[in-house]
Amino acid sequence: MKTLQWRTKNPEETKAVAKLAASLAKPGDILTLEGDLGAGKTTFTKGFAEGLGITRVVNSPTFTIIKEYHDGSLPLYHMDVYRMEDESEDLGLEEYFEGQGVCLIEWAHLIQDQLPAERLQIVITRAGDEARDITFTACGTRYETLCEEINKHDNTGN
Repeated sequence: MKTLQWRTKNPEETKAVAKLAASLAKPGDILTLEGDLGAGKTTFTKGFAEGLGITRVVNSPTFTIIKEYHDGSLPLYHMDVYRMEDESEDLGLEEYFEGQGVCLIEWAHLIQDQLPAERLQIVITRAGDEARDITFTACGTRYETLCEEINKHDNTGN
């Protein structure tokens, strides 16, 4: 497993890292997002959506569980499984995982048993008032390559 860590100084830099990741995304990619409440998962997701060219407002799908965005270069399936408990088996998540879009899953550890083994795990932690540490852990060759591509850019996504 390859691990890559970035520190961002503010939400704009967090979005820039996410835009960079989105620019390298391919159909079928699965990214999991972990972090405490308010750590920046939704900020990351907004930046990722912008990187795909999605113009709709992106917010946390906490009560709808899955929000689909089809107006970008790739479909984005934004999932927040925080309140799901054992209901996830009925949602047909594997159809999303095997689809032509990108799955971005907040609180993914709650559905660990249903996640594909190959994915990019992203953990966001506070490193100050606005600073965040973003840790990418590649699970599988595709995601090791993705981490290598991300690492070719500087620490602000440029």
